[in-house]
Amino acid sequence: MSGFKDTPSHIYSDICWRFYQMRQSLFLLALLLLLGGRLCAQAPSLSEKSQISVLTCSKGDELYSLFGHTAFRVQDTVLGIDVVYNYGTFDFNRPNFYLNFVKGRLIFWISRRSFDHFLFEYELEKRWVKEQILDLSLEEKNQLLNFFETNYLPENREYLYDPLLNNCSNITGTILKDQFGDAIVFDGSYLDQQYTFRQLVRQNLDLNSWSSFGIDVAFGSVVDRKATVQEHMFLPYYAMKQLRHTSKNEKPLVKRERTILDYAEIKQSSFFPLTPLFWFILLLLFTAIVTYLDHKHGTRSRWLDLTLFVVTGFIGLFLMVLWLATDHTSTPWNFNVLWALPTNLFMAYVFAFSQQLPHWFQKYLWIALSLMGIMILLWIFNVQIFSPVLIPLLLTLAMRYGYLMKFAKG
Repeated sequence: MSGFKDTPSHIYSDICWRFYQMRQSLFLLALLLLLGGRLCAQAPSLSEKSQISVLTCSKGDELYSLFGHTAFRVQDTVLGIDVVYNYGTFDFNRPNFYLNFVKGRLIFWISRRSFDHFLFEYELEKRWVKEQILDLSLEEKNQLLNFFETNYLPENREYLYDPLLNNCSNITGTILKDQFGDAIVFDGSYLDQQYTFRQLVRQNLDLNSWSSFGIDVAFGSVVDRKATVQEHMFLPYYAMKQLRHTSKNEKPLVKRERTILDYAEIKQSSFFPLTPLFWFILLLLFTAIVTYLDHKHGTRSRWLDLTLFVVTGFIGLFLMVLWLATDHTSTPWNFNVLWALPTNLFMAYVFAFSQQLPHWFQKYLWIALSLMGIMILLWIFNVQIFSPVLIPLLLTLAMRYGYLMKFAKG
């Protein structure tokens, strides 16, 4: 679920990093001489001492690392090989990175790095790393290595990333199934229940955080279906648990586990005045006061209505774009547009340039309130699960719509 950073952010880390690069240059040169020439034609044949394992890395502080990370490791002490094949590689500075992210066409790729090089980042960030060594025959190890090296070729290494269906973690299960077929059996008996995709994502986020709120609003009802046993593996922690309960030819796939870096789990902490719930409650109280004063003086605060309609209209327009005009698999059928109406942008125009509210405006508000009522019903019947942080915002809109209906009538 995470990429790698080429330059640590802190000065001390940068010094350590440069020193480390100098110390590792001879090793990397030897590795390239060993692999580079031979892998142009084919991967080297691993020895009986070789091992292939799956690495699971703990959560980090950044949004892209909040779910952890998964990668493959190939070791062979006889050949002097110790490399990591990382399917979670991306570059923020790549042209059109954010545009492609919005369009659902984000490209990730497989990278090959020395194990020490890979591990250095997690040491700096004090994130634990666990290793699961797979019980494979020599022939199967060579089969996997050849697969990785074929994937690593420039013409093959890129793939279309999907945060739920095709990321660095669930690609682990996909590769194992593709390479070993029905010999691989994923046993889901360890699961207390099969969760929906939305429930799985929420397990890794503070519900009252801007990241969780944004993801909840952007996700459509399609993520409220239960994930299959294998689909749970899009989260690295579930992938690690699943491998413990996976067999190959009716024998445990994982031969043994070990902890490489042993750090405490990084926990999210939030300051309530910076959370969305705080600001939405504040907005509700502020709107209640303004609405009371408007009622008392028989006026309407056009600036408040204009702001509410512009903001909700733009949110709704963005959600419709994610639904209808992108390749995202998680954003279709998003019923958040029942409160964030794209048509509110037109209504904002009415507020900005009309002294008198049009005669049909009251009907529009009835429709807007009815759509919010339908949204509540969809929530009750689990058609789509909405963020509970929305409740103060929905009350704000309902309060203002109700007042405007009364104002338009009188």
